[in-house]
Amino acid sequence: MATKTIVVDDIDGYDGEDVTRREFEVGGGKYAIDLGDANYKKLHELLAELAPYVEKAAVVKQAGRSRKSASEPAPRLQGYTNTDVRAWAAEQGIEVGRGKIDDEVYDRFAEAHPDARPDAQPVG
Repeated sequence: MATKTIVVDDIDGYDGEDVTRREFEVGGGKYAIDLGDANYKKLHELLAELAPYVEKAAVVKQAGRSRKSASEPAPRLQGYTNTDVRAWAAEQGIEVGRGKIDDEVYDRFAEAHPDARPDAQPVG
């Protein structure tokens, strides 16, 4: 038994014999789409119109997660660790997950331990 595959134009659903996978590039990215001759011609016309804009445009990179360098520590607390904050929170009945400690918890810890603030002046 023979099997026939019907390729359909992705734009308008046309299923003629001329529909095939068409590859094209825009801004350095490669794409593929199933198109008949008529829509493929329209695509080429649109790409020709778009080309001057793409050539003049700047590539925008997706923002990534920034990483703080080890040479620029930004201490939340002075003289205390996150383990100290978690232990204190547990004693107070405050739930702290395994991830990032909420700012509110740090603030409450600093209220209870004024010497923990990074801007606190050392005693002595």
